[in-house]
Amino acid sequence: MKTPIAGLADFAALDPFFRIIEEGLHGLVGPGHFFDLLAEDVVFEYIITVPGYPRRVDGRAAVAELYRPYGDALVLDRCYDLAVHHDPAQGTVVLEYASAGKVVATGAPYGNRYISVLSLRDREIAHWRDYLDPVAVFDALGWPAR
Repeated sequence: MKTPIAGLADFAALDPFFRIIEEGLHGLVGPGHFFDLLAEDVVFEYIITVPGYPRRVDGRAAVAELYRPYGDALVLDRCYDLAVHHDPAQGTVVLEYASAGKVVATGAPYGNRYISVLSLRDREIAHWRDYLDPVAVFDALGWPAR
């Protein structure tokens, strides 16, 4: 039995992300909330990301804690343009998707595109490799200062 992730309301800023991942993996994992889809020993690797963000996070609880303060900086309004590529023989799923939202501090728009490469094991996500456009994050958050 998995340890429940406490305080799911803390993650409201990421709801569109959670829903698009759940949609993309429907029937392959789960069912349940995004965090329920993760193996306890899941490994997340952020291949293309922003400075200061960890390159690797081990464990379902650690992923939740990394995502918990997301809403302090960004709020997603929607995620869209989902494309799912599944290789059942390898247990691999590639998800392509986009997001749109706003920066909490300024109200400035934020948008990004992602590719997430997932390895599945026993109907759970065992490994996640994530790629995003760091320049979109820099532009939205004003980093580096100009």
